[in-house]
Amino acid sequence: MKKEKRIKEIINKVIKLTIASAVAIIAAMLLGLEYPASAGIITILSIQNTKKETLKTAANRGMAFVCALIIAYVCFHILGYNIGAFSIYILIFSFICLYFKWPEAIAMDSVLITHFWSAESMNFFWLCNEIKLFAIGILFGIIANVLLKRKGDKFAALADEVDNEIKRIMNRMSEKLVTADKSGYNSDCFPGLREKLENARVCAMDNWNNSLYNNSEYEIDYVEMREQQTAVLENIYNSIIMVSFLPDQAVKVSEFISRIVSEYHKDNNVEELLLSLNEVFEYMKKEELPKTREEFEARAVLFYILKQLEEFLTLKRDFAIKYIDYNYK
Repeated sequence: MKKEKRIKEIINKVIKLTIASAVAIIAAMLLGLEYPASAGIITILSIQNTKKETLKTAANRGMAFVCALIIAYVCFHILGYNIGAFSIYILIFSFICLYFKWPEAIAMDSVLITHFWSAESMNFFWLCNEIKLFAIGILFGIIANVLLKRKGDKFAALADEVDNEIKRIMNRMSEKLVTADKSGYNSDCFPGLREKLENARVCAMDNWNNSLYNNSEYEIDYVEMREQQTAVLENIYNSIIMVSFLPDQAVKVSEFISRIVSEYHKDNNVEELLLSLNEVFEYMKKEELPKTREEFEARAVLFYILKQLEEFLTLKRDFAIKYIDYNYK
């Protein structure tokens, strides 16, 4: 399934590159420009993975192109239209591009500069020709990327995968907490959860970079909240494997974990769960004091688990408060 999605993404990108470059070449031909194919190449080189990357790259290449024109004019004017002048141009222009972190502009702008060398002129006609080729290529590259859409559905699916995995982990915690024999209970579920979180983070970042007008960081913050909760769950796991003696209070804690799982949803502000947790704390305080060292240690671990669950829920509550009016699309 992942391979099919990957192939589909590649095909979509290839189609976008082909159409955008072809339209750019046609536009250059209709304007009667020399070397119209260069407009198509510039378009291809201008298309990035996200809208913001494309706009940033376009701005950088615009500044680099101005530098290229100035350097080329000086070199060709002083040394003539020969390989020596072009070599000096490459030397200076490459240094400037690398210094200002515009490496992608070196090849693209230099292709346009070779047109001056071939024509042995940088008169008004050729300056206009190259500027128009550059503008057309950049313009159609931007247009192609503006058509990119946020992958809201994809993020929702990835977020669901994360949430389902967390619920599965907590279900197992609820079961193992009241099981004296912890053999076979290990942490092999956490690497898979981390991988799902990373996939969701990548999608969230892509969506943010493809949102020119809506700069909400809801998806990014959602992933970070789940990552912090995952760290809490790892602490709870490390505590559960320490519980070999099972006091009566273990059942109460186990039941509360099960309740969290049953009410686990991205839209739940967990206020009621936090109130219920306070009731569990009160219940624990009213219980008789431990009679043995073994019981004391086990109940201390249970109390620590409850405090960790409180942090787990507080992370979600704080997130819900921050985005209380957010309309997720």
